[in-house]
Amino acid sequence: DGYNTGQVYGGGGGRGGGPQDGPGGPGGRRPAPDWGRRVKVGLITFLVAALVVSVGTYMWASSKLRGEVDLAKVIERPEEGEGTNYLIVGSDSRDGMTDDDKKRLHTGSAEGKRTDSMMILHVGSNGNTMVSLPRDSEVEIPSFKGSESGKLFPAQGRRVKLNAAYAEDGPELLVRTVEYNTGLRIDHYAEIGFGGFANIVDALGGVEMDIPKAFKDKKSGADFQAGEQTLDGQQALAFVRTRYAFAGSDLDRTKNQQKFLATLANQAATPSTVLNPFRLYPTLGAGLDTLVVDEDMGLFDLAGMFWAMKGLSGGEGTSMNMPISGSNGGNLVWDKAKKDQLMQQLRNDEKVTVTE
Repeated sequence: DGYNTGQVYGGGGGRGGGPQDGPGGPGGRRPAPDWGRRVKVGLITFLVAALVVSVGTYMWASSKLRGEVDLAKVIERPEEGEGTNYLIVGSDSRDGMTDDDKKRLHTGSAEGKRTDSMMILHVGSNGNTMVSLPRDSEVEIPSFKGSESGKLFPAQGRRVKLNAAYAEDGPELLVRTVEYNTGLRIDHYAEIGFGGFANIVDALGGVEMDIPKAFKDKKSGADFQAGEQTLDGQQALAFVRTRYAFAGSDLDRTKNQQKFLATLANQAATPSTVLNPFRLYPTLGAGLDTLVVDEDMGLFDLAGMFWAMKGLSGGEGTSMNMPISGSNGGNLVWDKAKKDQLMQQLRNDEKVTVTE
């Protein structure tokens, strides 16, 4: 009848037949996935993306860094010592603040700029040290070169409050005055105003502080209960500005400033901030928009300063006020013997043993 009953249709298909061609090649099997290759490709892609983001962030941040202070204008400078010394300044600048901002933050409406806080941060191999310089410290204004005019102004033996130096001729004269009265060379300068400080805190979502004792201060707007709490920008500014609520006035205030700045730096460096672009970039932007630094200060210098401050919050290093021996007509007089010993230890990058 023409049929070949021994023939199996499908050309060798079926259990007894030979291999058949299919979508996966001979035998109908797909090649096993090369997971090692996929992992390598994924890792390389991730690293390239991370590099692009990092470089982009660095370039963006560098473009926003305001290097406006020319330390080359500072004359008769001390010799360079070991380690790095930063002069960190909080000014009462109200630049960019609206009338509503000034009212909300209790800053008043005074024109011009004055220094509200000044600290020397020494970063070295034998521990980091933060020394607050009370704004009421009695210092001598030395000879200096005008930052704008370039004119040389001779020394007149004037003894004034430390914050008068900034009011007279800005950051350059402040650095000159600090160097002259301490004998310590300042390597970098960083300054932030009222509004910028509050904006950084708000961008972080607030800063958690443990306040040991309740206090109020009508002038700064402070009204705090004792205990752990999260401070927003307005509250944080009130906290670091309060002086009249404390018996020690300016000395107690500088302690609060040190504590808050170290806590702020520590919180800004947590994974919840660093790994969250929606928090990281607003925080960086708020800081860089209002931070004024010296012309030679780069992002790595800024990071070194920031990291040292973070360490202080964990007890890595020393935080103290400049030792005070007494007062003179409302001015705080530095303890000369302790001051000289402290500055020598910082110059030589030795472990600080001086106490207040």
